[in-house]
Amino acid sequence: MRRFVVAALGGTLAGILATTQIAGPLIAQESDRQASVYEQLDLFGDIFERIRAQYVEEVDEGDLIEAAINGMLTSLDPHSGYLAPDDAAQMRQQTRGEFGGLGIEVTQEEGFVKVVSPIDGTPADEAGIEAGDFITHVDGESVLGLTLDAAVELMRGPVGSEIIVTVAREGESEPFDVSIIRDTIKLTAVRARSEGDTLVMRVTTFNDQTYPNLKEGIEKEIEAAGGLDNVNGLVLDLRNNPGGLLTQAIRVSDAFLEKGEIVSTRGRDASDGERFNATPGDLIDGKPLVVLINGGSASASEIVAGALKDHRRAIVVGTKSFGKGSVQTVMPLRGEGAMRLTTARYYTPSGRSIQALGVSPDIVVEQPRRRPGETEEEDARRNRSEADLRGSLNNDSLSEDEIRQIEDDRAAAEAAAQLREDDYQLAYAIDILKGLSALAPGE
Repeated sequence: MRRFVVAALGGTLAGILATTQIAGPLIAQESDRQASVYEQLDLFGDIFERIRAQYVEEVDEGDLIEAAINGMLTSLDPHSGYLAPDDAAQMRQQTRGEFGGLGIEVTQEEGFVKVVSPIDGTPADEAGIEAGDFITHVDGESVLGLTLDAAVELMRGPVGSEIIVTVAREGESEPFDVSIIRDTIKLTAVRARSEGDTLVMRVTTFNDQTYPNLKEGIEKEIEAAGGLDNVNGLVLDLRNNPGGLLTQAIRVSDAFLEKGEIVSTRGRDASDGERFNATPGDLIDGKPLVVLINGGSASASEIVAGALKDHRRAIVVGTKSFGKGSVQTVMPLRGEGAMRLTTARYYTPSGRSIQALGVSPDIVVEQPRRRPGETEEEDARRNRSEADLRGSLNNDSLSEDEIRQIEDDRAAAEAAAQLREDDYQLAYAIDILKGLSALAPGE
């Protein structure tokens, strides 16, 4: 018994010694870190006072503090930053679907402003700005070395005013200038239309109106088609969609999924992770679905494409997406400002992060550059047929109804051919749905 007590006391003593030996250095390290932080803050205070007292021109203390805060945030990643009160108010307007500007989503790469995507129907889109373009100068002033927010501030201005941006584009030997007239950007979140028997939903952004617009557009087009039985499928066009609200990406994905995970987010701590699942209900009752993406499809667009691809609910067509797989949380601050901070990465249902990798399409389809204008004579020569030959025989074996049906089919084929000229990727997606419809078992 004595040996047991002695052993126990020995174990306790060893435990106390081990705890002291381990915890002591840890406490010391933590204390050293705190001392270092306070020293750095003192250094910041010294620099602040020196600038305020000795800089060649008088400076605004508030601007200095804002610049310091923004510098701290932008040093983390391209998507974190400080939003001054005016910027925070503009961001809230943007999520509601109306704001002033050029109509481009941008990021920063190699010191220059890179266009993630132009927004459909905006001044930048109409001026020919493309996803992947680099903006090197604004009104002749270089953006190299500026923070992203500072570069964006250069591009802001009164509605109706002109801005000249210098663009460097892959495939072009020299940068070139583009004139853009600033305007109020009113986003139409979803544009719905039909191409033959196919519904086409063009989703331009993910704001508060996206899911309601999508649902309404689908219902109207189905009604116009005379019912879902007359529809062969749907094309969800997410090309050049820079993203937006995570909640709307989840709702749009859920619109076509009956069950299963849509997306998960993981922060620094495992306990901060969230998982979002689909609920029963499919707006098109399981009809075939094709999703179109390209290098301008980012963030929320990639959540939707990734979820529908991983669940094999859709065929993804186009080119690799942008690869923005991080979640930003906007945190209100005193004085009406806000902080945009990257707080998590998001993952597709298969557990794969798309950060810097993007979503790869099931079928890679490049959008060919427009061919130089072909003359009408060359076009007519290429499409000449037997019926165009002088003195050709008539077909006397068809009734008027059969001839009318052939003419209707020919008109549809010509419309499809024209669509290939106008938008090859969309035409390819529609052809896939036609093929799937042709293979479907007869009822």
